[in-house]
Amino acid sequence: MYLLDSNVVIDFCNANLPDNTRKLLQKNEPQISVITRIELFGSKKIPIKERLKLEQFIEISTVYDTISIEIINHAIRIRQEYRTDLPDAIIAATALAYNLILISRNISDFKNIKGLQIIDSYNL
Repeated sequence: MYLLDSNVVIDFCNANLPDNTRKLLQKNEPQISVITRIELFGSKKIPIKERLKLEQFIEISTVYDTISIEIINHAIRIRQEYRTDLPDAIIAATALAYNLILISRNISDFKNIKGLQIIDSYNL
């Protein structure tokens, strides 16, 4: 199972993903962190057409919207060890807590985190 980073959801909704990644996502139920949901809708300037696509995507997705003590502890460790931004630390911690493979375009944000499995959405 896979946890999708915000950039992957945006690229998917805008039809900008490579075929291999798009096909993989179409075969699996989308799963995202609550942070990804916040990032997707955090701007006032989202065009209505894009907002509708994102809302449709969220409707079919599992959103991990609870930040459990396990996610908190993983996020603290990640922030301490890797100096990762808080949103990325929570996304990575969610993947670790639920034993999910993270798919992201921004591999450099996550690549050194011990135990985290990550796939580059553009090199699948």
